[in-house]
Amino acid sequence: QVQLVESGGGLVQPGGSLRLSCVASGNFASFNVMRWYRQSPGKQRELVARIIQGGETNYPDSVRGRFIISRDNGKSTTYLQMNSLKPEDTAVYYCNGDLFGTDWELNTYWGQGTQVTVSS
Repeated sequence: QVQLVESGGGLVQPGGSLRLSCVASGNFASFNVMRWYRQSPGKQRELVARIIQGGETNYPDSVRGRFIISRDNGKSTTYLQMNSLKPEDTAVYYCNGDLFGTDWELNTYWGQGTQVTVSS
């Protein structure tokens, strides 16, 4: 059983920074794609960052230049560094990943989410 567990959320003032972490545990062979999504009340879940196996990253315009996704394969951890935070970044942030099992079957997993609140 593979689990993704996020941490690092909290309350931060506008203009501040936070770093979210997503640790993968359980029986898996390798990462394929890791993503961070966010969802605020009344809105659809939004993809905010993606990193593929080769290290290429993608961001929507709303966070490009402010958010950075990275991965430490040795620690089975994916990070989301969030800088210059705005009140509109307030949301629950979810880690999502496509991981290869030990049988090399590809499955998708979600974390439980971590709350980020940007407010003065």
